[in-house]
Amino acid sequence: MARQARKKSTTEIYHVMLKGLDGRNIFLDDADRSIFLEKLDKARETGGFQLCAYCLMDNHVHLLIKEGEELGTSIKRITVGYVQLHNNKYGRTGHLFQNRFNSEAVEDDQYLMTVVRYIHRNPLKAGMVARMEEYQWSSYHKIIQAYQGNATSLDIGIFRDYFPTAADFVRFSEEENQDECLEIHLKTKWSDEQLTDMLKQNSEYRNLGELSVEKRNHLIRQIQEETGGSIRQLSRVLGLGKMMVEKALKRRA
Repeated sequence: MARQARKKSTTEIYHVMLKGLDGRNIFLDDADRSIFLEKLDKARETGGFQLCAYCLMDNHVHLLIKEGEELGTSIKRITVGYVQLHNNKYGRTGHLFQNRFNSEAVEDDQYLMTVVRYIHRNPLKAGMVARMEEYQWSSYHKIIQAYQGNATSLDIGIFRDYFPTAADFVRFSEEENQDECLEIHLKTKWSDEQLTDMLKQNSEYRNLGELSVEKRNHLIRQIQEETGGSIRQLSRVLGLGKMMVEKALKRRA
């Protein structure tokens, strides 16, 4: 089951989603969010990418990035330091984010603006705030402030080209819409029956418990990346112990 290559963006702009492993929360308090933003800014300076927009939710993060160095390298810069500090703070070990981040290429200005609006409306959609500017942990209010002359590390030239004034940007952002971006491209949740049928079609996935640890762990990771199955579901369908599956997913492929 080969991993599908990411689609390269001709504009070098990507909408990226980082998700907590097995749906767990990435941020447990506002201090965590502040630390993540510090790591994001440091990665931007080191990696040379441009950060256009972001939104930090409880168990996932949206980023709109114009690539500098290779995208995967930039994402690793962002996440590794944060995970180390998070694990030390909460006395845990292992991975915090899903092994493979989700991304989509943003190829034209119209879709770019759609993505920006979608990212900033995440807290509104989740019922966390009544207005976008009330949410501290997205770039929405920073973009408005940049229009007002305040310094920012965000690259907002792309917005100024499209929206001459802050009022134009706000008007577009507040429009009622049916925007669906990266999430519609993500795999839908597999049922136990679908997962079982898929496994039956590949002889590699039979008798996983009899394979070497290295081979078994590699195949478990492949299955999880393909199906998005949770640790509990994989344990149930594969007939393996929950701890065995969890350890496999914590190790690098």
